[in-house]
Amino acid sequence: MTDEATTPGDDVYSRREFLELRNLQLAEAIKRVESERQYMESEILRLQRENKRVKSELERLRYPPLIVGTVRDVLSDGRVVVKSSTGPDFVVNSAENVESGKLTLGSRVALNKQTLAVMGVLPPSVDPLVTASEIITRPGVTYEDIGGLEEQLREVREAVEYPLLRGELYRKVGVVPPKGVLLIGPPGTGKTLIAKAVAHHTNATFIRLVGSELVQKYIGEGARLVRELFEMAKEKAPSIIFIDEVDAIGAKRLDVATSGDREVQRTLMQLLAEMDGFEPPTNVKIIAATNRPDILDEALLRPGRFDRIVEVPVPAYPARVEILKIHVRPMNVRGEIDLELIAQRAEGATGADIKSICTEAGMNAIREEREFVTQSDFERAIDKVLGDEDVKREAVGMFA
Repeated sequence: MTDEATTPGDDVYSRREFLELRNLQLAEAIKRVESERQYMESEILRLQRENKRVKSELERLRYPPLIVGTVRDVLSDGRVVVKSSTGPDFVVNSAENVESGKLTLGSRVALNKQTLAVMGVLPPSVDPLVTASEIITRPGVTYEDIGGLEEQLREVREAVEYPLLRGELYRKVGVVPPKGVLLIGPPGTGKTLIAKAVAHHTNATFIRLVGSELVQKYIGEGARLVRELFEMAKEKAPSIIFIDEVDAIGAKRLDVATSGDREVQRTLMQLLAEMDGFEPPTNVKIIAATNRPDILDEALLRPGRFDRIVEVPVPAYPARVEILKIHVRPMNVRGEIDLELIAQRAEGATGADIKSICTEAGMNAIREEREFVTQSDFERAIDKVLGDEDVKREAVGMFA
């Protein structure tokens, strides 16, 4: 038996298959090399950008520190008179990248450490205490959450809310709306609550500060805070400034005073000037609260500054019933709750006391592992919160 001979056509066909397979392998290899080349090129570009960024960061870190100064005058030849934070006044030149139009009197600038040349214009300095005083989130308190103070709410809304929302009506009538409202009354009667409700119902910027925060250690710092506070209020107008416990800086000025008292008086004088100076704020309303109106300076109380003084008294019997209805509304009660009897027993209680009574009544139920509140819980809460009613009346008798 003999082997079959291979024909020439078969050799050609096998060689053709081999060449085609080889071409496919080479094409795939070329694609792979091309992909690797593109990847390496992109990686080179990325490393070049990273190298440039690192060099720029290194140059920035090597850059000498700059001195903060203040522009005192701009001369006709383009030079600038600056006062540096480290010494006297200097006449210096400006860098080419500094726009001459931005160099105005009082501008904060960055100065070269060696030549004191102006290298850049800095943004105005604003104390963090002032910027943090702006209330971003509106309070959840509404006018419906305040009971027994309808007359006080009307006066505050007429002086603060209506001029901001209905300013055209005041212009048509031809009267200038009140500039400020002073809320006076014993602690816990709802002064701060009224301010929160006004902040909730107006679209104005609400700025809140406590009077003691304006009392600073160094001379002029308190006055600077007041000035920056009103500047921010004017920039973000319409706005409302609420100063709680204003008696911390508004006490009567005395002839004999310590250095600390004189600094507080400087802060008070700056506040008086901002409220009713040569350029009084037009679209800025001021609300202040205190429980010591007897010690306030007369200049602070005169018309033109606090045009309305609203007394927030200890709630009478009808007002106590209204406050109880507001606080009992979200509570899970069982049986009849005699709110009138509770209001009678809570004579002399403030709004804060009534809120505490309702909270304590709920705590009595929780303590006994109940999911509801009864009349007896409120009666026990009154005894615990108010205690001796005679002592309570004596504490608030000075405001009666």
